[in-house]
Amino acid sequence: MTIAAEHDVPIPYMQRTRDYYQAIGFAPYRWAHFADVPFTPLAKPLAQCRVALITTAAPFQPGVGDQGPGAKYNASAKFYTVYSDSTETIPDLRISHVGYDRAHTTADDPRRYQPDDEIETWRQRDPLPRLRRFLEHRGIWDEASERTASDEILADIDASIARAEALPEPSYASYVEAAHGRR
Repeated sequence: MTIAAEHDVPIPYMQRTRDYYQAIGFAPYRWAHFADVPFTPLAKPLAQCRVALITTAAPFQPGVGDQGPGAKYNASAKFYTVYSDSTETIPDLRISHVGYDRAHTTADDPRRYQPDDEIETWRQRDPLPRLRRFLEHRGIWDEASERTASDEILADIDASIARAEALPEPSYASYVEAAHGRR
């Protein structure tokens, strides 16, 4: 493995964020930082657990403006509902709805930071298909089990969304206070 050159350093986005908020009059931005990682051991075996990946990337939405590589910030591409997709293929996810430093970064080619062969290597190491084959071989899992589990998961998600939507709308001041420690 080759050591990176001295000039090859990450962009100091945390300091840039602090500087930006201070320049517009807010107290220094304080990032969430924990001495201990909040971790909860599994209460049951992994084979009995539901696994999810959470992302801020949004599925491509035809008709709401440019979302392709190098697109400017596009608030129209934001999404407000939970979505799911298969792990069998690479979903078409975009980030034009996310505010980030477009002057110093690019999203034009995901293969620049993760090559196809690396993706395929890790896809083959994915423990979930292996676990599925194991469970099917043991007669513990089949299509009916998957439909039942999927229906339960979707019902759980729907119930969680309903609970969240029933909460009162937080005030703008509460957002500012939570992020900056002042109103």
